[in-house]
Amino acid sequence: MGTGTANSGSGSPPASGSALQNATLRGDWAGRVRGPWLAVALFTAVCAYGTLGYVLVEGWHPWDAFYMTVTTITTVGYKEVHPLSRAGEVFTVTVLLAGVGTAFYTFTLLAAVVVDGGLHARLARRRRQRMLDDLTDHFIVCGYGRIGAIIVEELRRQQVPYVVIERDHTRVLAVIEAGGLAVEADASSEEVLTRLGIARARGFIAAVGTDAENVYAVLTARVLRPDLYIIGRAETEDAERKLMRAGANRVVSPYRIGARELAQTALRPAVVDFFQLATRSGNLELAIEQVAIGDGSPLGGRSIIDVNVRQRYGLIVVGIQRTSGKMEFNPPGDAVMHAGDQLVVLGRVDGLRDLEAAAAQGAA
Repeated sequence: MGTGTANSGSGSPPASGSALQNATLRGDWAGRVRGPWLAVALFTAVCAYGTLGYVLVEGWHPWDAFYMTVTTITTVGYKEVHPLSRAGEVFTVTVLLAGVGTAFYTFTLLAAVVVDGGLHARLARRRRQRMLDDLTDHFIVCGYGRIGAIIVEELRRQQVPYVVIERDHTRVLAVIEAGGLAVEADASSEEVLTRLGIARARGFIAAVGTDAENVYAVLTARVLRPDLYIIGRAETEDAERKLMRAGANRVVSPYRIGARELAQTALRPAVVDFFQLATRSGNLELAIEQVAIGDGSPLGGRSIIDVNVRQRYGLIVVGIQRTSGKMEFNPPGDAVMHAGDQLVVLGRVDGLRDLEAAAAQGAA
């Protein structure tokens, strides 16, 4: 999708830069609108001039005078409302000279505003708003810097719905141009999160550039959705503790993870290659996924060997995360699966999809 900037994470722009950018945008829009409004004013002035002139020169009724003025400056070709005197003919010439160019100029600029700036933009905004209203089971991603862009790219590759909150106008445009949904707003605003469907969201990822903004965003999301799965990005150990207290389910430090992966790659390259192969979304041969056991699933209350996961689905159960949060690694065949448990399984994608269907509510 869009590329990140040199700033880590979202990196909200300084207030002065944002104000300057907003002022520039307002200035551009004012420039686009000021011309058409001036043209409308000139057109109105010509109509008033023609109407008043026919009333004074020919003594016509104001409506007849206005009708004659409009048909004249728009060159529709109708005949005169009443026969014209020589003075009326001379006056009509002045109306034509003043009005035809003004009318053409006015209609051209208005059409440009409707097509290029007004109607198209309004339709695009309405279309995006409808898409936001239809979002469900999606992720709300706060920040579109280097980290946020990678997160969004992974969600897009796995066809998971998402919406990005970003303060930087250029980054918002980058998401939209890449076919994604994004809003230019503050991630800690309750109004914004409500509008983005946090009540229907699957998860919330705070990946803004500063720890303080991530803490505020996580806290706001937790207040709005006590049951929402929230991930926070942290730069320091102190921020990790604060994010957990603010309500994050998981806190991730990109630098710490990167350092550990560098060390593991140096010590155990084959193991790292295996897990990268298993977790890379572009790999269709092998994948490692988590499968939730639903309340109405026939898998609940049955053991791994009883369900015959290995033979029937071609999968290996690597671990079971119980509802208590405890993780059982390499569980034995007689380990019983319960509703609410999360199975960590390794195998082919088609087998994973079959097991997911059975774990939800399908027949085992």
